[in-house]
Amino acid sequence: MSGSVLWLSSPPETGRSSVLRQQFLSRRRNRGRSRGERSCGVVLPNGCSVFSSLVAAPPRPSEEVVHDVVLKQAALVGVTRRKKAAAMEVSAPMGWNLLNEAYDRCGKVCAEYAKTFYLGTLLMTPERRRAVWAIYVWCRRTDELVDGPNAFHITPTALDRWDKRLNDLFEGRPYDMFDAALSDTVSKFPVDIQLFVFSPPLPQPFKDMIEGMRLDLKKSRYKHFDELYLYCYYVAGTVGLMSVPVMGIAPDSKASTESIYNSALALGIANQLTNILRDVGEDARRGRIYLPQDELAQAGLSDDDIFQGKVTDKWRNFMKDQIKRAKMFFDEAEKGVAELNSASRWPVSASLLLYRQILDAIEANDYNNFRKRAYVGKTKKLVSLPIAYARALLGPSKVSSMAKIMDSK
Repeated sequence: MSGSVLWLSSPPETGRSSVLRQQFLSRRRNRGRSRGERSCGVVLPNGCSVFSSLVAAPPRPSEEVVHDVVLKQAALVGVTRRKKAAAMEVSAPMGWNLLNEAYDRCGKVCAEYAKTFYLGTLLMTPERRRAVWAIYVWCRRTDELVDGPNAFHITPTALDRWDKRLNDLFEGRPYDMFDAALSDTVSKFPVDIQLFVFSPPLPQPFKDMIEGMRLDLKKSRYKHFDELYLYCYYVAGTVGLMSVPVMGIAPDSKASTESIYNSALALGIANQLTNILRDVGEDARRGRIYLPQDELAQAGLSDDDIFQGKVTDKWRNFMKDQIKRAKMFFDEAEKGVAELNSASRWPVSASLLLYRQILDAIEANDYNNFRKRAYVGKTKKLVSLPIAYARALLGPSKVSSMAKIMDSK
């Protein structure tokens, strides 16, 4: 259940955590480090520090765990870790024609399985478009390991093999054409699996996505939003972080690199929450419920209510709260569209707007996400493009009236 591969940036946050995460994760903040705990750290190139505990510590809130990854990823920007020879190592043996064919195949997969997302990629520059296709296909293939037709036969050992294959891919030893496209992409952009100044190395997004698949093999319920937040990071927030180097940052941006990665994370979380709310019925038929158990209980609902698939007032009220949360993550991501490289603003804005409208479709279906699949029709997609363009140039607040006109159609 991974999200899309587009990301956004935002102005620097006030303090370590955004207001958004404070609202939904505040109940977990009391699990901080114990008094007197000793730690050691590494100062990253952007001036941020990442610390590791020398003594046993209480479980950390998911947002803090993920934030460490954000800091590490932000440190990669401006660090040239691969030389042009690395790209040639992949491209030369294959031949340019085969490499172009590999990217074309990635594009066809994207067009078939992610129509809304694919529409956004068509607005990108050719190099960015191809790179995003390659990332999307790897993410989809990873997701298919546990959600595809052969998922019943997938074991942790199979994921270990996929993990090793990822290592080979990053070292310029692709197994097939799809791998070759991603191997070429990561040789051109500052994307890495792990940063070796850490001991042990901190995991990066590609590795973490595989960890999300491991969760799907052993976990089908989430006690509270903190657990669900970490899952959403693994399977979708990671995708946003993967994409930051591809999308690029505006040369005149005043936003911090950390805030840009936080916005990429926010969009990934928003997309995955949207996936979850859209696919409640489909997931229930697989025996999975990706909704916070404590919030279901507070709403007077249980797993049996999900499996029965009855739309009641309790369910409608519950869904309103869940949709509100997802929209807040979209709002957080949308603030920073202007910080993007100019070539990426429109496609990112379009993809965000189109995906967010899935939530509107759930509402239009009277919250019946048990048997009705929410989707955005072709006409509305086309109408959304100029709205997205205006949002990318002017900001969301200045085009709110345009959005209202679009929503009324």
